[in-house]
Amino acid sequence: MNTLLFLTLSHIALALLMPFLLLGTINRSKSWWAGRKGPGLLQSYHDLRRLLHKRPVISDTATPLFRLGAYAVLVCALIAMGFVPLLGQFAPLSFAHDFVAVAYILGLGRLILMLSAMDVGSPFEGMGAAREAMFGAFAEPALFLLLGTLSAATGLSSFANLLGHLHHTPYYAWIVLPLALALLILLQTEAARVPVDDPLTHLELTMIHEVMILDHSGPELAAMQYAAALKLTLYAGLIASLLNPIDPMLSPLTALGLSVLLMLLLAVLLGCIESLMARLPLHWVPRYVWLAGWLVAASALVVGVMGGGL
Repeated sequence: MNTLLFLTLSHIALALLMPFLLLGTINRSKSWWAGRKGPGLLQSYHDLRRLLHKRPVISDTATPLFRLGAYAVLVCALIAMGFVPLLGQFAPLSFAHDFVAVAYILGLGRLILMLSAMDVGSPFEGMGAAREAMFGAFAEPALFLLLGTLSAATGLSSFANLLGHLHHTPYYAWIVLPLALALLILLQTEAARVPVDDPLTHLELTMIHEVMILDHSGPELAAMQYAAALKLTLYAGLIASLLNPIDPMLSPLTALGLSVLLMLLLAVLLGCIESLMARLPLHWVPRYVWLAGWLVAASALVVGVMGGGL
């Protein structure tokens, strides 16, 4: 089979299947710490399939934006996955400065999510949308600074090349750890994981992401949940690509296996984090998210001092 075709099919398979495996691995890790057997690795898949067969219940105050918003958020997440190099130096969709498109596509998904949450007129969902906007305002500058640091270090502009060629620069050993930690914080923020958010909480006053989808049900709720799992996979794939030194064009099977292993290990780490620490109080969350920005800023300083990456 042609290498590009194999990598493209592998990327699509990872994008569609890893959300279920990552959620299952996180839940099994948390169950292990709690001394329970826990749900199966594909339980989230069965939950989504069950939701697809349910009839949605729509608020009387909701407009068509409410229902369409769920699918628009899912489409934004799927498009963004096409640009993210899950296998290292490869992505099915790639062009110069495509990382800007990815950031804006994710931002568009966030905007649609907040609009659909406020469309039902619920004060709780409006509160969750306000928190989503605030934490997004802290996370997005850190993401752009991280991408700029990668561009300065490699002298390249496409998302796949930024992560694929970083391993061959003299800066890699100095900046890989802070960048990986920064991406971990961004993952916890964007995917609504502990310590930033808790997907299992049922107290509306402290919920962020889950409170925005309280009125969604049936297929619309399935679309929202799958879109959130895709964002988890997106950031997990970025961390795996940052750590994966294998060139997928030379060793596609090795690159694929190592990427899957790294993403599953990250899921185990997330499960351990969520089992061993509590969620942060809301007024501490902005400081935690800003930590990602400071880590990336330190990396950018290292690149600048060592030669600006050019």
